[in-house]
Amino acid sequence: MLFAMLIAAAALPQIPFEKYQLPNGLTVMLSEDHRAPVVAVDLWYHVGAVNERKGRSGFAHLFEHLMFQGSKHLNGDERTVFAMLERNGATNLNGSTDWDRTNYFETMPSDRLELALWLESDRMGFLLDTVDQTKLDTQRDVVRNERRQSVENVPYGRAEERLIQLLFPDPHPYFGYVIGSHEDLQRASLDDVREFFRTYYAPNNAGMAIVGDFRPAEVKRLVEKYFAPIPRGLQPPEVTAKTQPHTKEVAETVRDQVQLAK
Repeated sequence: MLFAMLIAAAALPQIPFEKYQLPNGLTVMLSEDHRAPVVAVDLWYHVGAVNERKGRSGFAHLFEHLMFQGSKHLNGDERTVFAMLERNGATNLNGSTDWDRTNYFETMPSDRLELALWLESDRMGFLLDTVDQTKLDTQRDVVRNERRQSVENVPYGRAEERLIQLLFPDPHPYFGYVIGSHEDLQRASLDDVREFFRTYYAPNNAGMAIVGDFRPAEVKRLVEKYFAPIPRGLQPPEVTAKTQPHTKEVAETVRDQVQLAK
C-alpha cells in the first residue's frame, strides 16, 4: 500500500514556482506558464468562518461581499469593479469564503496584469475609505437572500447545515455554517466591519499566487510597487479548537418539504 502511494505521488505533475515574502509579510508565489497569453491572480486571506466571534456567524462571507463595493481609488459597487475588469478582458473573477480562508481571484490578459494587482492592493490597503451603512445594509440583504437560495429553499439544505453542527458541536469553530444565520447577519455593524478588516485584512495575513504568461522580474517590480507600501498589521488572534471524539452514533431526522427522503 505504501509503495503504491509513493508511486502515485511521484506521478503527480510537478509545477515549478518561486515563493518569497515582502517585508510587510505578504507571501507571494509565482509560476510561469507561457502556453496562453493570460495571467491568473489569486489572493488568499487567512480568515474565514472559524474566525467569527460568537453572535456574528456569516460575517466572513458578508465581508467578502463588501470587498467588491469599491475602495478608495475605485469608488462604486460591484458593477463598477466587475465592469472595469471585464472591459480589460478579465475572466473567472470572483471571491469565495470557507471556514479557514477567503480568496479573491481574476484571470487577466498578460498585458493587463498590472490592473489586477492595483485593484487587489487598493482593496487590501484602502477598503474602509468607502464602506458605509448603505453598502453594508445592501450586502447584508444579498447574503440573507443567498442563505434562502442555498439553504432554506433547497431540498436537503437544512440537513447539510445540521450535519456540520452535529459533526462539530458548539463551541468548536466549525460549528454552524459559512453562510451564517439571519439573526447574526442582522447584528453586523459598521464597527464590526472596521474591526474585522483591521484584524485580518493585512499583508502579513495573506498569500498571493500569480500564474501564467509573465516575466518574473517585471511581476516582482509590480508587486513591490503596489503592495510593499501597505503596512504590516497586528498578528491575528489564534483560533483554538478542542475536538471532542465521537464515541457513539448520532442520528437526527430533519423534516423538510421534499419529494424523496434522503
